[in-house]
Amino acid sequence: MTMARKFLVIADGSEESRLAAYFAARRARNTGGVVVILAVAEADASGELWLGVGEAMRAEALEQAEAALESLAEDVEEVTGARPEVILREGGLLDELRKLIGADDAIAILVLGAAPDGEGPGPLVAALARGKGLFDDRMIPVTVIPAGLTRDQLKALA
Repeated sequence: MTMARKFLVIADGSEESRLAAYFAARRARNTGGVVVILAVAEADASGELWLGVGEAMRAEALEQAEAALESLAEDVEEVTGARPEVILREGGLLDELRKLIGADDAIAILVLGAAPDGEGPGPLVAALARGKGLFDDRMIPVTVIPAGLTRDQLKALA
């Protein structure tokens, strides 16, 4: 039995990630794939020097990541009719992304949303621009969804 191709999206609470998730959900639905949504809680470790501040920052980062994850999961389920695979991790975004791609051979495509004009590239697009900077040993195709596309435009492309 062949595993379904997985489209990986990063949940960060941005409109760009929402558009990327919509595109991934449409592609998954149209090609028999599934969507995987990764949210990473990145807490600033410098707060650990102050009694309890580090733990409060960690809890807040986890809460924000979980909220972004659940919001995108609902959006994807609306399009595909199936609950996406959701993954919540703690650590650095690039490190956790690399670990996930390395551990799951069914992840076939990373779908990212580009920031609007003037905001500059986000950390993942910047790493991608450096060549292999986004991946370790296992490289996969990356689809970057330009900012400003409407859902109707994405529907036509997916």
